This record gives sequence, structure tokens and C-alpha cells, in this order.
Amino acid sequence: MKKWLPFILFVVLAAWVLSTLRPRSETGFQIGEFAKLPVLMNGRFQPFDSVARNSLLQIRQRQSVVWREEGRTRRLSAREWLVEAMMRPERADARKIFRVDNVELISLLKLTEDQKYYSFAEIQPLHEELNRQAARISKIEAANRSSFERQVMKLYSAVNLYQRLKTSLKPPGVDDLAAQVSEYEKSIGPGVAAWRAREAGQTFDQEAFHRLLGLMSGFETVSRVALPLVVPSPHPEKGRQNWMNLGASLIDALHHDGVHPAAKQYATMVSAYRADQPEAFNRAVAEYRGWLAGEFGPELAKAGWEFSFNTLQPFYRAMVIYVLALVLGLVSLLAFALAPALSETLRRSAFWLIVLACVVHTVGLIFRMALEGRPPVTNLYSSAVFIGWAAVILGLVLERFYRVGIGLIVASVVGFVTLVIAHNLAVSGDTMEMMRAVLDTNFWLATHVITITLGYSAMFVAGLLAMLYIVLGVFTPLLSGKPVARGAHPGATSNPAPAKTAKLEVGPVLSRMVYGIICFATLFSFIGTVLGGIWADQSWGRFWGWDPKENGALLIVIWCAVMLHARWGKLIKDRGLMTMAIFGNIITAFSWFGVNMLGIGLHSYGFMDAAFKWLMLFNATQLAFILLGLLPLRVWRSFQVTTPAPADPVSPAGGKKTSPAAAGA
Repeated sequence: MKKWLPFILFVVLAAWVLSTLRPRSETGFQIGEFAKLPVLMNGRFQPFDSVARNSLLQIRQRQSVVWREEGRTRRLSAREWLVEAMMRPERADARKIFRVDNVELISLLKLTEDQKYYSFAEIQPLHEELNRQAARISKIEAANRSSFERQVMKLYSAVNLYQRLKTSLKPPGVDDLAAQVSEYEKSIGPGVAAWRAREAGQTFDQEAFHRLLGLMSGFETVSRVALPLVVPSPHPEKGRQNWMNLGASLIDALHHDGVHPAAKQYATMVSAYRADQPEAFNRAVAEYRGWLAGEFGPELAKAGWEFSFNTLQPFYRAMVIYVLALVLGLVSLLAFALAPALSETLRRSAFWLIVLACVVHTVGLIFRMALEGRPPVTNLYSSAVFIGWAAVILGLVLERFYRVGIGLIVASVVGFVTLVIAHNLAVSGDTMEMMRAVLDTNFWLATHVITITLGYSAMFVAGLLAMLYIVLGVFTPLLSGKPVARGAHPGATSNPAPAKTAKLEVGPVLSRMVYGIICFATLFSFIGTVLGGIWADQSWGRFWGWDPKENGALLIVIWCAVMLHARWGKLIKDRGLMTMAIFGNIITAFSWFGVNMLGIGLHSYGFMDAAFKWLMLFNATQLAFILLGLLPLRVWRSFQVTTPAPADPVSPAGGKKTSPAAAGA
């Protein structure tokens, strides 16, 4: 069983990942087929499914809506919620989707205090007060806003986003949109003729004129606030991105004496959904997809691929596998002295799980690159994903050379943590949105960001290895330096393990790992910084301008140089190198995130202040590890070596004393 455990775990989790690619049959309304339809939003083509997921993340910080009803837990997926919000908003208004954590804001809006989420119906009565507060706070710089004021602006943005979405496919108060669009199309000819006659000062048909105006009033509301552009360009040969929202398209029909086919199909979908007619809804979706396949095949295909990417959720699945691998790796390392054979089995299981997670992680990276048509790093979200991927590769390489399980722990921890960071960054909106012009399609930018993020990855890997060194040194005897071959118990008399199996020399191994990774980080951080200057020269006309982001990158290079020179000059030994490597985590985190919170500089595309609390918490944990590492060696369990004392006529023979090892100073 032990021999087959790695294979069994690998196959089971691989099957779990691949199972998401199997199409799921839908009964009733085929919401999944609707969610594959392309729209234009945030400057790029994407499926309704992405609009739903990104919007619900911003509003609820989750990709589903959960509630209790009749003693049962019920759930709406993001796409189901979006369809309900756009086509049956009176029902969606009762869904508790708005997250409010600030007690002061809850009191201001007179909301119930014993719950975490609130519905639009609960917030709407005091929407005017929310607008008034938002108008006041908008005049305050983001960096100077209090926690209450940030929460107000967050709720204000979420409510506005919801209102725009629910008015994207249907004017308020309209029940049968298909019938209204049909009546509108019939009224265009007589109404426009009456309009022109009125403008010319001639006698005109007042009934036709007022009928057209009455029908247009609702469409004008949609044209002003609708968010996604759902109706394709009437002349794709003149520009494939000239899409319109539903209201603008219907008003534009006045100039063409006919309603766009896409607008008719959407109207049919809305009416069928409201009338609970799944067959009519599904037929309209299928007919519209067939129409799109003609002139808008590329947009339809891209939306379909992104829908598959969303369904696969590669980063979430990789994150789960990283956690399982971490558990196996930790148990393997801690159980080594008691059960070496089992420890080796668990180590191999963790190794193959990380290989699987890395494959899934890589597929997600390549998928994103193909969908965006750009390098893997374009914003903070993608930088977190890429840094995690690079750190996992480094961890596997370390494990290939030092088969003691440490590389696996590093790979799984950094892979998991960076994907958690990426998930929280996704809450702010679309992670694939169009970049600013200065960031778009530039060779030097692509090479700069990839190289500099490889430097970030190496710094975090070195810091994590250093943290592991200190934890093992203070709390375990594993740094004592006693080598034991894997597969053989320390006290066993059987034949030793084959020569190819590694020996557990954790202290020296960790020291060599950290030194090698710091050398790697120094090289890539320096090259990445130089490449960044070349890009800046091409984009902004100067190589170096002491921008906060540039200063952060330079700090990493300087700190790497300080660590290496201190080691080469024998100013520090292993323990000193470890504490300096941990402080490198603080410097790297500041360069990666901290400078984005300053609110100044040319790198304004990445500003964010929501993570300030977490950055400070991270820095506090790193300082705690540094203080732990600076404890005297006599309290480190790994260096509390027990040695027999010489015979003494006064003291009992064989007395013992404890002395710390000289190594590691």
C-alpha cells in the first residue's frame, strides 16, 4: 500500500481536476449556455460568466449566493445570480449579497446588527443617505479616509454596480420586454415620420409621436446605466469593438428603421425567463449563438474558452492540492525519526502532488496568457500568480538536489499563500482588464516584469527557508547535523538504504539552499531592475527617476548584496544569514505591495490600500521570526547537545552537562 500511495493520490486528484471539464447537463433554463455568450466590458470581450463572477466578488466577496430556506442551505452560482438580477430584479433585490462589516455604517443605515450580509431591499430605503455620505467622502483623498469612510465607499460602489447590472437587459417596470420591443419596432416608422414633421413645423401624428417617446423613455434609462455592451457592432468591418448596450442599440434603431437581431433575441430571453418558459429561453440562446457564429465567431470562441477557464478554476484547484501536499510534507519531516520508511512514502506522495499542482498552475498561467494575448505578469493579481508558480518550480528544483522534503514544504507554502493573495486581489474587479497604453505590448516591459518577479520569488523562497531553519532549530533537534539515510531507522541493524537516497542533514542543507537562492535572487533582481530602466527610457523618456517602485526594486538588489558581502566577509554565519534573509521578505513585500499604497509615482496602475493591514501583519510575523532567530543558542533545541561529564569524586559518576554547539553563530 505504501508503494502505491503516491500513485493513488496523484490519480485521484488528477481525476478531480479533469472532472470539471466534463460538460454538465442542465435541466430547465440552460444558464450555462447563456453564460457563454460574449459581451464587451472593461475594454475586452468576455462571457457573461466572467461578468457574473467578477461582479459578485466585488459585491459579496464570494462567487456564489448562499442562504437558508425551510431548514435547508440553498445556493445560487454567480451566473444564476446575474441572470436573475438582470431579468428578474425584483427577486434578486431580496438576496443578501452586500457585505457590511463596519458597526458604525450598520448603525447609520439602521440595519440589523446580527447579520453579515444585507439585501438591496434593506439598503434601498436609505440609499439617499449613502449617496450623501459618498459625495462627502469622495472629496477626501483615499489615503486619509477612515475605516468607516472606506466601508461607505465600498458599499456605495457595490450598490451602484448592482443597480447598473440589473438595468442592463430590462428597463425598470417592464414585464414583457419582447412584446415591448416588437411594439417599438412597429412604431419606429410612423413615430420618426411624425417627429420629422413636427421638427419641420408641419402637422404630425401626435399619437404615433407620443407612443414612440413613451417606449423610448425606458430604453434611454438602460442606455445611460447599463454596464456590459451586449449588442454586437452593426458594421463589424468598420470596427469589431463598436458594441453597444441594449438601450443604446434600441435607440440607434431609429436611424436604421429596424431593431438589431441581437436586441430581439435578448428581449425574447428576458420575456421567456420572466414567464418561466425554459424552452423559449433556451431556443433564443441557441438561435443567438448560431447568429453570432457567422460574423462574430472569434468573439464567441474567446468567450467560450474563458468560460472553460472559469469552470476549470485552475488556481483554486492548485491551491487545494498545495495544502494537501503541505500536510504530507510536514508529517513526513516530523515523522522521520520514528518511521523513516513511512516518512519517505509521504515525501514522495507530497512530491507528486506538488508536480500535479504545478502542472495545473502552469495550465492556468498559459490559459490566461492566451486569453489576454500578453505576458504572464500584467498587474498585481497576475504577479502573485506568477511569483507563486516560480517559487514552486524553485522548490521542486531544491527537492531534486536535496531530497529531504524541505523543498516540498517551501513549494507548497509559497504556492498556496500567493494564490490566496491573488484570490483576495481578484475581489477588486476584473483581473484580465485592458492595461493602460504605457503597459501594453512592449518587449522590454515583458522581459522586465518576468525577470523582476523571478527575483521576488527567489527572495520569498529564501526567506521561507530561513524561517524553517529557525523553527526547526529552536523547537526540534533536526539541525543537530546527524545524518540518517532515508528508508533506514537510526538504530536499525539492517542494510542501509541505497546510495541514491538522501541523508537528513537539515542544517547544512538549509544553509546551502538559502545561499544559492539568494545568489539567484541577486542576479534576477539586478537584471530585472536594469531592464525596467530600459523600459522606462522607452516609455517615459528617462532611465531612472527615483519612482517608489524603482526604489523598491533597488532596495532588493542592495539588500541581496549586503547579505552576500556579509557572508563572504565572515561577518555572519548560518544563523545571521537566516535572519537577514527573513528581513529580505519585508523588503520584498514592500517593493511588491507597499509602494503601491503610497499614492504617488508613475506606477499608478497598481495602487491599492486595502491590503495595508495584511502587509503590516506580515511584517510583524517576520519580525517575530527574526527575534526568535536571535535567541541565544543555548535555548535552541538543536544545539542542546548532551555530552557525558568526566568522573568526579564529589559528583556522581557519569553526570551530564549540556552545552550549546558552536556552529550556527
